[in-house]
Amino acid sequence: MIDAYEEPGTPDARGGWSYLWWLVACQPGRSLAGALLGSVWLTLMAGTPYLMARAVDDGLVPGRMAVLAGWTAAIFLLGAVNAWLSIMRHRTMTRVRMDAYFRTVKVVVGQAVRLGAELPRRADAGEIVTIGVSDVHTIAQALTVVGPGVGAVVVYAVVAGLLLTVSPLLTGVVLLGVPVVALIAGPLARRLQGRETEYRERQSVLTARIGDLAGGLRVLNGLGGKGLFADAFRRDSQHLRAQGYRVGAVASWVQALGMGLPTVFLAVVTWLAARMAARGEITVGQLVSVYGYVAVLVGPVAFFLDMGYQLSRGVVAARRVVRLLRHEPQPDEGTQRPPADPAVLHDPESGVRVRPGRLTALVSADPAEAGAVVDRLGRYTPSDVTWGGVRLDAVPLREVRARILVADNDADLFAGALRDAIGAGPHERGAHDAPHRGAGHCAISHSGAAPADAPRAAPADAHLTQALHTAAADDIVQALPLGLDSELSAQARNLSGGQRQRIRLVRALLTDPEVLLAVEPTSALDALTEALVAERLRTARDGRTTLLTTTSPLVLAHADDVLFLVDGKVAATGTHEGLLDHAPGYRALVARDTEDEEVVR
Repeated sequence: MIDAYEEPGTPDARGGWSYLWWLVACQPGRSLAGALLGSVWLTLMAGTPYLMARAVDDGLVPGRMAVLAGWTAAIFLLGAVNAWLSIMRHRTMTRVRMDAYFRTVKVVVGQAVRLGAELPRRADAGEIVTIGVSDVHTIAQALTVVGPGVGAVVVYAVVAGLLLTVSPLLTGVVLLGVPVVALIAGPLARRLQGRETEYRERQSVLTARIGDLAGGLRVLNGLGGKGLFADAFRRDSQHLRAQGYRVGAVASWVQALGMGLPTVFLAVVTWLAARMAARGEITVGQLVSVYGYVAVLVGPVAFFLDMGYQLSRGVVAARRVVRLLRHEPQPDEGTQRPPADPAVLHDPESGVRVRPGRLTALVSADPAEAGAVVDRLGRYTPSDVTWGGVRLDAVPLREVRARILVADNDADLFAGALRDAIGAGPHERGAHDAPHRGAGHCAISHSGAAPADAPRAAPADAHLTQALHTAAADDIVQALPLGLDSELSAQARNLSGGQRQRIRLVRALLTDPEVLLAVEPTSALDALTEALVAERLRTARDGRTTLLTTTSPLVLAHADDVLFLVDGKVAATGTHEGLLDHAPGYRALVARDTEDEEVVR
C-alpha cells in the first residue's frame, strides 16, 4: 500500500476508465495476486460439485463406504483450503482498495496545492469536498473488479468446460446465459451512470452551500436573511433528495436483477438437467454436479451485474477527479529581472496606475471589478500588467510573490493559536500561495521579501505590537483568555466578522511587503474603528506602495490617489475631496449621511 510520504505517481487523466486502469497499474503485483487468488478461490468452489458427483457415483450408489469417506475427506480439505484462500483474497483486495483510496487522495491534494491561487477559479469548494468525502471511496470500491471480477470470468469458463463433459446442451445454455443477462441489465447500467453523474453535480453544489452557510451564519442572522437562505437550502435539498430517489430506483433494479436473474438461470439449468436425468441421459451424480456447478455460477453472474454497477459509479467518480487533474496552473516562464527599486504597477486593461510609495484607493460600484484589477496587479490572472515598464508575467513568479502581497478580506483563518495565525505568516496570500475570495477567491499565502521557498521568521515583538496597533486589534488580544496563545476555531468563527477582518489585516502588515494590495480591508468594521484603522494604516505604510479597494469615505480621506472605476475602467482620478466636487458618480457612490460623519468627528 502507498506510503504516506511516497509520491503517488503521474495519473492518467485521459478519462475515467484510464484513471481506474492507472490505479491498477500502480500496484501490478498486488492486483495480479488479487486476480489470481480470486480466480483460484472461485474455481475451487466449482470443484466441490465435481467431488460430490464422484462421491455419489463412485461411493454412495455402489455402496463403497471407503471410497465415499475418501471423497468426503477431499471435500473437507478443499473447503479448508478455499477458506484460507478467501481470507488471503479479502486481505489482498482490501490493500488494493486502500492503495487506490489513498493514492487518489494524495493526487487530489497534490493537484490542489499545485494549482494554488487558481484552484478556486477552476473548482468550487463543494466539488473538492465531494471528491474527498465520497468519490475516493467509490473509486476504491470499483477496483474490487480486479479480484472477484477476474475470478468470475475464469470460473465461468471452467464451469462451462466441466459442463461440456456432462452435456453440450447444458453448456450452451450456460454460455448464453450471461450475454442475455448483460442485454437485460446493460441499459439500466447506462441509465444509472447518467443519473449518478447528475446526482454528484447537485451534491457538490449543495455541499458548497453548506460551507457558505456555516461561514456566514452570523452575518445572515444579523441581516435577517437566515430564514430566506434556509428556505432556498431546503428547496435544493429536496431536489437532491428527489434525484437520489431516481438514482436509487435505477440502482434497486440493477441489484434486484443481480439477485433474480441468476436464480432464474439456476432454475432453468436445473430443470433441464433433471429432465435429462429422468430420461437416463446423465447419472444422478452428474445431476448433483450440474446443480452444484450452476449454484456456484449464481455468485459470479450476480457479481457481473454488481461489477457493472460499481464500475458505472466508479467511472463517474473518476471523471470528476480527472476533470480536476486536467486543470493546469498558469505557466511561469518569467526570466526578466524585476525593478530594483519601487516602481509603478500599471494595468492597461483598466487604466489603473499604482504609483510607488503612495496610498492609492480603488473605488468601484461593483466589488468584483475592483477585485479583478487586484488579481491582475497581483498576477493571479493572465494580463498585460507592467511593473516599472516590465511585463509582470515576464518576471519570475517567486520574485513577484516575494515583493507583492494581495490580502483578501475573507482570507482563510485556520484553527490553532492566534499567534500561529498571525505570527508565522503561513496563511496570507502573497508570497507564494493560493487565493480564495468568497465565491471565487480566498487569500492563503506566505509573503515577505524572503525567497519563495524560505521559511519566514517570526516577527519581533515590537513589529507584532505595531501591527496589532495599526489594525486596532490589540483589544482583541487583550479580550482573549490566553492572549496570542488563545485558540481560534476553523475560519476563526469564535470571533466576530470585524475581529476576523482586523486579524487578517495584522497578518498582512506583519509581512511588510514592498507592495500591499488589500481588498476591502475595513468593510466589516464599525465607523469609529474604521476611521482609526485608516489613519493608522496611512502612518504605518508611509513611503510604501499600498492599494486599497474601498468605497468608505473614512478610508478614502487618507488616500494620496483615488481611482474611480466605471465598467472596469478608470473614469476619474484625483483626491477624495477633488472627486467629490467634480465626479457626480463618485459622489453618489461614496457620500455618507452627514449625521454619520458628524458622529465620527
